[in-house]
Amino acid sequence: MASISPLLQKGAIQVLEPNTGIPLNTIHLQYNPESIRRSLKPQSVGDQPDRTEVLRLKGPPIETVSCDVELDATDQLAASDPKAISLGVQPQLAALELLVYPSSGVLIANEVLSLLGTIEILPMSSNLTLFVWGPNRVMPVRLTSMEITEEAFDPRLNPIRAKIALSMRVLNVNDVGFLTPAGALYMSYQLAKEGLASKA
Repeated sequence: MASISPLLQKGAIQVLEPNTGIPLNTIHLQYNPESIRRSLKPQSVGDQPDRTEVLRLKGPPIETVSCDVELDATDQLAASDPKAISLGVQPQLAALELLVYPSSGVLIANEVLSLLGTIEILPMSSNLTLFVWGPNRVMPVRLTSMEITEEAFDPRLNPIRAKIALSMRVLNVNDVGFLTPAGALYMSYQLAKEGLASKA
């Protein structure tokens, strides 16, 4: 009798329009990372608070999440996938890399406006990024670093395998406010955590 294995859920990075929360793109991780590193730094009132303040918190902790993502086109090449044959894993790499780029349209528009002298250029806003690690951990994040190691290449020097070390800071309501899509997503994340703690 054949055994039935449960459907494996894939981790993902989802990109949303920041003001409306409308999904723009979802990057499913080809392989789930073997480990996720998380760090929580409490937001206490001060380094050396007096006795009346020692148990007070200014807000949710500063949470960081790190993981290593792997891309591999070996199976697609063996199956003669035309995209893998012509580009390797470059499309997947580009999708991840663009998470930390402003769009070319915004860059060009800002340069034109700067040359016309019509506006003061403000830092460019980015889309809202979510790190999705199962139904109870959907976190609004800001990518703080991305380190890419390309490991094998085809004759056109397209990477066939790559490892990407991602570091992310979870955006909480102190960062984004309550009345934003990111704030609502953060509160759902914290409420899910409180629900899980009640079952411990």
